[in-house]
Amino acid sequence: MKDAFGTPQSLLILGGTSEIALATARRLVTRRTRTVWLAGRPSPALDSAAAELRRMGADARTVSFDALDSEAHEEVLGKVFAEGDIDMVLMAFGILGDQAHDEGEPLSAVRVAQTNYTGAVSAGLICARALQAQGHGSLVVLSSVAGERARRANFIYGSSKAGLDAFAQGLGDALHGTGVHVMVVRPGFVRSKMTAGLDEAPMATTPEAVALAIETGLRRRSETVWVPGALRVIMSALRHVPRPVFRRLPV
Repeated sequence: MKDAFGTPQSLLILGGTSEIALATARRLVTRRTRTVWLAGRPSPALDSAAAELRRMGADARTVSFDALDSEAHEEVLGKVFAEGDIDMVLMAFGILGDQAHDEGEPLSAVRVAQTNYTGAVSAGLICARALQAQGHGSLVVLSSVAGERARRANFIYGSSKAGLDAFAQGLGDALHGTGVHVMVVRPGFVRSKMTAGLDEAPMATTPEAVALAIETGLRRRSETVWVPGALRVIMSALRHVPRPVFRRLPV
């Protein structure tokens, strides 16, 4: 169960090598989180992340999880929940893709969509059901401002995040009143390995800043978190810009 300050004592991360997720785990472990499951494809990076959290005092475990293997999600995630209640699930897996390449290679574009959206639908529904059976817990979904309005430069990635965002909001409505809290996190450009080499967008942020926003949102039981917060106003304005004008904007 969460402690009196709303800090989860157990955490499941789907996407166990995500820089944002690991920054969040570090913050929570320095508070009261004691059990951390890192779910992802087996790799030295996954093992290294678990070892770091153990050095910080957490009981960190790894579990093999592939967003693209939806048929295995029920079994894999069921085993995690069978080990004990999970106070917080952080869905942090996703790929950016390469827009220029993916437009000419539809199967590559489909892989982006399947990873970011359909994989999340499968895992999200399974985790939501398990949390509801517990009667408590938070499901935190890493979305993106890219999903607010598709841009020419990354509409494949943006559309996959738009689908994820809409799914998570609807899931939150479906779970309202059950004791399960769903929080959608919408970061802007995050300086990370995934964005290395890309031109930095205005108001760029860091994994640590997103982690702080997640922790604050959990404490407040927020339903939507923007990082940085000013993006809420900016994206609200951009959503209503006429398309002929929007096409000419340097966004």
